[in-house]
Amino acid sequence: MTTMTEASVREFKMPDVGEGLTEAEILKWYVQPGDTVTDGQVVCEVETAKAAVELPIPYDGVVRELHFPEGTTVDVGTPIIAVDVTGGEAAEVPAQTPAQAPVQETAEEPKAEGRQPVLVGYGVSTSSTKRRPRKGPEVSVSEASAALQSELNGHGTAAAAAVVAPAAVAPAMPRPLAKPPVRKLAKDLGVDLSTVVPSGPDGIITREDVHAAVAPPKAPEPALEAPVAAAAPAAPAPTVTYDGTRETRIPVKGVRKATATAMVGSAFTAPHVTEFVTVDVTRTMKLVEELKQDKEMQGLRVNPLLLIAKALLVAIRRNPDINASWDEANQEIVQKHYVNLGIAAATPRGLIVPNIKDAHTKTLPELAQALGELVSTAREGKTSPAAMQGGTVTITNVGVFGVDTGTPLLNPGESAILAVGAIKLQPWVHKGKVKPRQVTTLALSFDHRLVDGELGSKVLADVAAILEQPKRLITWA
Repeated sequence: MTTMTEASVREFKMPDVGEGLTEAEILKWYVQPGDTVTDGQVVCEVETAKAAVELPIPYDGVVRELHFPEGTTVDVGTPIIAVDVTGGEAAEVPAQTPAQAPVQETAEEPKAEGRQPVLVGYGVSTSSTKRRPRKGPEVSVSEASAALQSELNGHGTAAAAAVVAPAAVAPAMPRPLAKPPVRKLAKDLGVDLSTVVPSGPDGIITREDVHAAVAPPKAPEPALEAPVAAAAPAAPAPTVTYDGTRETRIPVKGVRKATATAMVGSAFTAPHVTEFVTVDVTRTMKLVEELKQDKEMQGLRVNPLLLIAKALLVAIRRNPDINASWDEANQEIVQKHYVNLGIAAATPRGLIVPNIKDAHTKTLPELAQALGELVSTAREGKTSPAAMQGGTVTITNVGVFGVDTGTPLLNPGESAILAVGAIKLQPWVHKGKVKPRQVTTLALSFDHRLVDGELGSKVLADVAAILEQPKRLITWA
């Protein structure tokens, strides 16, 4: 066998996949000693205090050693995998040492060649995330939404497209660009993205491209593959210890630990004030149903949250001082001239709050598309750390759990958070008569250091007025 020198071995270190993170837990290895890897191929999945992230290897070679087994928490900067970059064959890799045996034994999942991993976050790259403009559709949805489109300007930006590592060793082939929902569609339909001709901006593959590439003989295959993908666990089960049958102890780490720390800091740093308003949203619910039937909104996520988000953005435009943060070190109020709208999402790893960048610039269809992508990515457990940074204001929809309302805590660095309660049919005085109407309760919590009662009340009243009379979206935008 060929003897490898130490100079030919490259050590890949645990990167800082977030801002200021110090450690990450290895959830799963996608390669084993002896496997051949290529530059950009995902080799493992790790969980930080912010999200689960897949890490790519930055060079070609053969895996020589995995330094840590799955389930190990590793400090940032510590080598986690050794790769021989001499270009030798996998057969020349020495037999696995006893120290590596635990890693091999715990690898019950298929190897990387049977999987098309998706790179989430910014992995090993030290450059900032690049954003490409989304080609926003110019639409006219209904009488109300058409006027809304003419009044609400700006175009959103899409998050940087994810990179797919090749399933086989083919360093010379370019890696196709596509968003996570498109990748899932391609997987379900049995389409190899490397064979698809992209039609999107900057060479991004769209849903239409995938559908166009589907060959008739492969049509029955998705029914066999989709259940397997759906059955895959979102995350490994937490390690628990039992004290007889009376107690169960679950280690606090990852997203849950970060959430607990942030909420304690928020509660004891910012003086919270919460105000409430109960509002008749019958007309808003009717507009939601109209938009669902409009052909221009087909395929987009249309629900009450969409119009509530748009109402909050209009209220912020009318009362911009609410969109700010408190700089304790410099004793300054930092006013934000952009809105990164956070949406609280419950995931298997705990509550996370990814945000829609520059939500204030988005039209209604663009906002609907961004909400759909945000929810889909969060449910898959693939929300990147970058998507959860830089939020300015948040919406939490406790109504989906049947709860009337709540007193939400602020996300650190933000000045306001809007809680939306359950929408219920209730008796309501309408035009002088008691009638059944769709009613909900809104709660706005804000930082009383920079938002006084007048400003907070104006924002909450504006949101309520828009939801009661959605036509105000047109006149107030």
